[in-house]
Amino acid sequence: MYLKQFYLGCLAHGSYLIGDKDTGEAVVVDPQRDIAHYLEEAQSHGLKIKHVILTHFHADFVSGHLEFRDAVGARLYLGAQAAAEYDFTPLKDGDELTFGKLKLKILETPGHTPESICILVYDLTESSEKPHAVLTGDTLFIGDVGRPDLLASTGLSASELAGMLYDSIHGKLLPLPDETLVYPAHGAGSMCGKNMSKETVSTLGDQRKYNYALKDMSKDEFIKIVTADQPDMPRYFSYDASLNRQERSTLEKTLKRVMKPLSLEQVLKLKEGGAQILDVRDPTEFAAAHMVGTINIGLKGQYAIWCGSLLTREKQIIVIADPDREEEAATRLCRIGFDNIAGYLTGGMLALETHPDLIRRAERVTATELAEQLASNEPPVVLDVRSEREWQTKHIKGSVNIPLNKLPDRLNEVPRGKKMIIHCAAGYRSSIAASILRLHAVADAPDLIGGIAAWEAAKQAVLTDGGACSVS
Repeated sequence: MYLKQFYLGCLAHGSYLIGDKDTGEAVVVDPQRDIAHYLEEAQSHGLKIKHVILTHFHADFVSGHLEFRDAVGARLYLGAQAAAEYDFTPLKDGDELTFGKLKLKILETPGHTPESICILVYDLTESSEKPHAVLTGDTLFIGDVGRPDLLASTGLSASELAGMLYDSIHGKLLPLPDETLVYPAHGAGSMCGKNMSKETVSTLGDQRKYNYALKDMSKDEFIKIVTADQPDMPRYFSYDASLNRQERSTLEKTLKRVMKPLSLEQVLKLKEGGAQILDVRDPTEFAAAHMVGTINIGLKGQYAIWCGSLLTREKQIIVIADPDREEEAATRLCRIGFDNIAGYLTGGMLALETHPDLIRRAERVTATELAEQLASNEPPVVLDVRSEREWQTKHIKGSVNIPLNKLPDRLNEVPRGKKMIIHCAAGYRSSIAASILRLHAVADAPDLIGGIAAWEAAKQAVLTDGGACSVS
């Protein structure tokens, strides 16, 4: 048996290639939309990908199942409760797929979504009774369970789905042996849960010990704890969950359509028509020089998540990138179904060399400079764009908290008429926030280099969760 996890850090997404080396037959579970690396890996091990299984209709990315179908003729599988526009084989509880010495057994595990399944993986050279691993999709994470409030299907409340999740975990997963490896579809950084570990694999025994949601509790207690304090659902989640049900254009066809080099004149004309100008460079480069009217969401961070949360699918997107990174920017947008790309500015910022009137620079401040300004007679307002939970854990005294994902809808709450400095955890989100405020003519405010991490490293005080003042 061959089993490999592919982990995509920017989406905190885990997918899997499983194959039988004797027959050369392979299965991919929960693939991302760009599939070349799975095909290359399979070929290098003498495997052919003939089957693709989705554990559920993912809400945070567009799956590559149709790409596999069209590229290599793979057969598609979904849980028996799923409904989709394309042909698929439904998998019900107890169904088995066997390829040589590899056996996959299906567990229907509704809860995160009604159609969710988990997949038991048996290496028949070791045992036909004890599973080697379980691919848990978004039913069970390392340190958490799937949130039950992302309604990929309508008509069910979070409490009803949480009750189903309790039954699925207690009736299907917890009876498995302690040594069973647990491979989830997401990890820390994903919005599909609230307490996920940075680890990408565990054992069921360890999860019994350390996962808060697997502690001994009643169903009512479980429902209460897993429905509480879930992070805000990004706006694109419901769209992606729906898109994964639909017949749609493949990534290859989409990139051929959207990878258009645009002149500066074409970009300006599209901008006048309402297009969104997305600068994907590093915040430092963006601050040094950027085109007026752009939003900065850098490729080095959780680019796709923030694009999906802050951009709209109703207006075209134009990319400004360093040369040779335009396709990466477009591909990562397409991973979340944002195919509304008009093209990219030819030459990137070099296209603006003879148009200084279109170039803006953004001020950034160090922790020492912020401390000096806060100690002055006219201290600035500090706008903290981290999540509410992060702010409650520790924050700069007197700071105003408006989480970045809520900023476009709460621009009227941004303090006016005073100097303002923006910060986040490390400087990525604050650059995005500063560009949004400039785009909407709310404020031309500098952001803090290195965020609150740099503030603490400079031995500056923060207020902690209990209201106490601490200095690192």
